[in-house]
Amino acid sequence: MRFDATELTIEELELQAEVREYLDKRLTPGSYPLGLGMSGAVDPVFSRDLGSRGWLGMSLPKEYGGGGRSAVDRLVVVEELLARGAPVGYHWIGDRQSGPSIAANGTEEQKRYFLPGIAGGEFSFSIGMSEPDSGSDLASVRTRAERVDGGWKVNGTKIWTTGAFHATHILALLRTSADKHNGLTQLIVDRDSDGLTVSPIPFIDGSEDFCEVSFQDVFVPDSRRLGDVGAGWGQNTGELALERGGVDRWMSLMPVLENWAANRAAQGGPAALADLGSIAARCWAFRGMSLSIARMVDAGRSPVTEAALIKEMATRFEQDCVATVARHLGRAPDLASDDPYESLLARAVLVAPSWSIRGGTNEILRTVIVKGLNR
Repeated sequence: MRFDATELTIEELELQAEVREYLDKRLTPGSYPLGLGMSGAVDPVFSRDLGSRGWLGMSLPKEYGGGGRSAVDRLVVVEELLARGAPVGYHWIGDRQSGPSIAANGTEEQKRYFLPGIAGGEFSFSIGMSEPDSGSDLASVRTRAERVDGGWKVNGTKIWTTGAFHATHILALLRTSADKHNGLTQLIVDRDSDGLTVSPIPFIDGSEDFCEVSFQDVFVPDSRRLGDVGAGWGQNTGELALERGGVDRWMSLMPVLENWAANRAAQGGPAALADLGSIAARCWAFRGMSLSIARMVDAGRSPVTEAALIKEMATRFEQDCVATVARHLGRAPDLASDDPYESLLARAVLVAPSWSIRGGTNEILRTVIVKGLNR
């Protein structure tokens, strides 16, 4: 495993400056609800605005409405959005992983239909992976798709399905045969399909981003099958490299950290400044690793093991940051505070334990890392 040192090029720095200038005007303080990284608010208008500027679907092929740009270009844009706690919830999953997966595995018809909608911020995707009795062990999923005339009939339940309530489509990993790994297939399911029920799950901070998705004889035409029958495991693994290795795995608390660094850390004396220095150094390390992974993706590689390593380390780092800032506050942060940064910190205290679970538990990730190193 190797993370090559790399820096942004002149062109990439120019893109960074352009995005910063736009966000300074578009997301003025107090004009939007601050979000914790990829858990930012759902704002379809903002998503469409980004799409109109070519900042969604950046790495998708131009012939399908994408930008034909690099994974590093997308990293530059995403980094600026997450630093401000931007409302990225509507487009996030489609832009990060569903779009690239459809571009890599979809039919011509699927690419021409879905990719322009993702790049334009019109479509919102949710990923149907986890189930009540499987969690991070995706090879054990049991929600079943059976062949019927013209397509598939789906029955079962998915849970912890982020953003399913507002999504236009759900990309579901389904069992099509008894073979543990080769018996999984992906289907693109319309959110308003007959027999599909989405139930938001109230979370500890009052949000309802997670959902339970119930399939009862849901018909999905075969034209919405993504890739070959039985290819779902490999496709899903490829998606997880995009999901696990990005800057979103260490930037969830960034608005709070930047506010603390600018306004409060110095007031805490040498101990607070020492903690701030440690956090800043680790941020730079993770940023370098994420940038290196983006370069690997642009070179045509599939850095699954490297991405798992970042995710395992970075989500623990995020949790450490929450504990550190809360400790220096000297009291329990107030969720109802008029200070949006204190309120956001309070949310983080409540939800941070989930950060090392979503996208794969640390135990699962360590298994992925060990297997990758052994190879």
